[in-house]
Amino acid sequence: MLGGGTGLECPRMTPDASLSPQLPELAQLSPSQLTLRLTRLGLQAPDLGSAMQPMLEALVVCTGAAGAGYFQWRDATLAYHARAAAGEMPAGPAMEAILAHGLPGHLPLIGALSTAEDTLFIGDTRQEAVALGFPELGVLGLCAAPIRARDGELVGAILAHTFTPSPWPEPDRVLIGNVTGTLSLLAARLHAEEREQAAHEGALRALGLSLEARDAETKGHTDRVTRLAERLGERLGLDFDERRELRWGAYLHDLGKISLPDEILLYEGPLTAALRRQMQGHVQEGVRLAGQLPFLPQSVLDVIGAHHERWDGAGYPLGLRGEEIPLPARIFAICDVYDALSSARPYKKAWERADTLAYLRAVSGEQFDPQVVTALLDLLDGEG
Repeated sequence: MLGGGTGLECPRMTPDASLSPQLPELAQLSPSQLTLRLTRLGLQAPDLGSAMQPMLEALVVCTGAAGAGYFQWRDATLAYHARAAAGEMPAGPAMEAILAHGLPGHLPLIGALSTAEDTLFIGDTRQEAVALGFPELGVLGLCAAPIRARDGELVGAILAHTFTPSPWPEPDRVLIGNVTGTLSLLAARLHAEEREQAAHEGALRALGLSLEARDAETKGHTDRVTRLAERLGERLGLDFDERRELRWGAYLHDLGKISLPDEILLYEGPLTAALRRQMQGHVQEGVRLAGQLPFLPQSVLDVIGAHHERWDGAGYPLGLRGEEIPLPARIFAICDVYDALSSARPYKKAWERADTLAYLRAVSGEQFDPQVVTALLDLLDGEG
């Protein structure tokens, strides 16, 4: 069996509905026109999987391939996992194992791709040792293109297949070569960007968790409020990049508290007016500190700087009102309060769910944006 290792979530293995109506048109384009069109589509994609989707669909429509998939390496599992697919995919237990566990790195085909300079074309997998395991899937014709990082490391593979032996005629080979060549260049860039973004994500989350440990926050608050804010952001129409920036703002929302002494941060009971002013100063200090990170977009700073503003203008530090408050900050603010009320703290018990929801309804239009309140209540209602 090809798959092995730890089970992971499987991707959606159907073509992108937004592109599918364009497929007949793509089939009429010349190879150079098709390459240009697919490159443009790929450059508009928010991530590598989305960039691959239209190109895989084009391979299926414009060649004799029955289906195609893009598999990307994951260090955690030592396997190549499906990120995108198009056309008719194999079925049965062997394919289910691949979807769950990936293509193992020791597979003969992966070994061949690690040294291959061009696409490999296999007319009959039953006759080629390098295609070990693929006849078990019902795949008899196979082409495989290596995807490399900028340093030459094999980070993925594009596989196209047929369910009968295939000679892969010359027109198909030329088209597949053109498309996979474009994919390789695009994938190298996107893969580098994904790694960079993942490194940023991990560092920012670690910083947020360290701040949580110093404050009197309930363990897990940072991750809980970040997940809730991201789901609410998606419900309110934030796109992929906007949701990532919302996450980063959530990780860093209390960054400025790093400058507060323990006597304030761990103070029990109501703060004096002087201590309250010092506490509130953490917002602008957080913006100042986060501003030293050149990769953070403005929307991240908006979450840090405006998550204590109120819809009625009575918040701090600037007294922003209504839609003057950036939407990401409005989203995060209500999620932060919801989790704070719902969780036990050293100085209070957790509120009952009904009491928390009643409070949010009561302060809708005063503390929080009414539309954001409604969206959160609908989201929570849908989750039971």
